[in-house]
Amino acid sequence: MNTTERSLHRTGPVAFITGGSRGIGYGIAQHLARAGFDLAINGVRPEEAVNDALDDLRKLGSDVLYCPGDIASAEARLTMVERIKSHFGRLNVLVNNAGVAPNERRDILDATEESFHYVLSTNLQGPYFLTQSVANWLIAQSGQQADFWGCIINVSSVSATVASVNRGEYCVAKAGLSMATQLFAVRLGEYNIPVYEVRPGIIKTDMTAGVTAKYDALLESGLCVQKRWGLADDVGRAVAALARGDFPYSTGQVILVDGGLTLPRL
Repeated sequence: MNTTERSLHRTGPVAFITGGSRGIGYGIAQHLARAGFDLAINGVRPEEAVNDALDDLRKLGSDVLYCPGDIASAEARLTMVERIKSHFGRLNVLVNNAGVAPNERRDILDATEESFHYVLSTNLQGPYFLTQSVANWLIAQSGQQADFWGCIINVSSVSATVASVNRGEYCVAKAGLSMATQLFAVRLGEYNIPVYEVRPGIIKTDMTAGVTAKYDALLESGLCVQKRWGLADDVGRAVAALARGDFPYSTGQVILVDGGLTLPRL
């Protein structure tokens, strides 16, 4: 029996995590593996560059399929979904986590259309249409299995509501993803497929490595109620609870993982 045949004979839940080979996505993948999920992991690096991460997930008991590709590409999205269908034959959870920052932070009075297109095509257009594709597959599965459980989880950012004028394109993309969560939650309600938004704050990853000193000082001065960096593990715990079905009657809701950053305070 080959690897694909063994995968088709497994019956546990499957999660597809975009940007799942490092950073927040990898923290999510670790928690979903521990929760008993088999995993489809998307990333843009070649497979040999992420083999160590994939092997560590396999050691947690998961069947792991790597799906390289840029989620901004319609062709790549189609290829990834078809690979998951071929390998697993099923899917329960989509985690839209992959995202990019502007290549250069520039004031919105000077920012370029090229940067706007680059960020929104990955952070909003890609997950929007990937969700459309996966949602139709989840609907089909729900019609075939009376006890089917599936959900969609969008990883956005506090930038959905907190304005940063030197990266406006990022804020606009995350605000759009937040609305997409509500739209798909409403549309998929009749099929009992919840859609959630997880909204991280300041998380220590390679994306924030270049501003470590800045945020170290801000955290120390009380930027957040909890005076520490958030970790990928913090986000992974929240996503795993949603993916397991611990909040089945909370579709469309936002889970803040921001250490109290966005709490109004005097």
